[in-house]
Amino acid sequence: MPRRTLGDYIIEVEGVYKTFPSGVQALHDFSTKIRRREVVVIIGPSGAGKSTLLRCLNGLEDFDKGTITIDSIPLDEDKEHRLEIRKEVGMVFQSFNLFPHLTVLENVNLAQVLVRNKSREQATETSMSLLEKVGIPEKANFYPGQLSGGQQQRVAIARALAMVPKVMLFDEATSALDPEMIGEVLEVMKTLAREGMTMVVVTHEMGFAREVGDRVIFMDEGRIVEEGSVEKIFVDPQEERTKQFISQIL
Repeated sequence: MPRRTLGDYIIEVEGVYKTFPSGVQALHDFSTKIRRREVVVIIGPSGAGKSTLLRCLNGLEDFDKGTITIDSIPLDEDKEHRLEIRKEVGMVFQSFNLFPHLTVLENVNLAQVLVRNKSREQATETSMSLLEKVGIPEKANFYPGQLSGGQQQRVAIARALAMVPKVMLFDEATSALDPEMIGEVLEVMKTLAREGMTMVVVTHEMGFAREVGDRVIFMDEGRIVEEGSVEKIFVDPQEERTKQFISQIL
């Protein structure tokens, strides 16, 4: 896949610490910067702090120390800042988090009407175009329970895109899917990357990382052990911990 032309920094993380009440330190002096249109893939063992980082980036998880800035907006105690960041940062989780009592169309419409203040007609027009984009417009009037896991995850992606986010976060978006369903979700994510969406992706799908990623961050124990281009991390890692992890997954 041809490399994208990257813009200025849209995400800036500086010296972030996060310790849970249990005493587990999920993030330790974590710092990175992510450019517009960049696809950053985060890899690492379970418990490395990858999901915690994503949840901190969109304000779902508070952090103890440090700064996070999204598109020049500081993620701080200001409720207006947090609301603005949540509008601009879409997130897709392992579990699909769809409302089971609402149809696919209603799931995708909901935040557009409540948060973006669109009319139901405007929201429906946007939702149908997004369901077309993710390949399931014919499922608009189905309920989540009538869909496969892959289809539900594509609805979740459409719902996130409906907010017109500047950044998309993916937290193991394919890990709950059967193997034959993983490809259809990855194809949607590849399309977003080709279109220039800024993406931060936590994944075990190394084929996807190698094809789409601009940069790979390897995390362990809440820290960045090593980061660099796809070629550098997968072909010629420098740190012993990185070499050990890569040898186990490739």
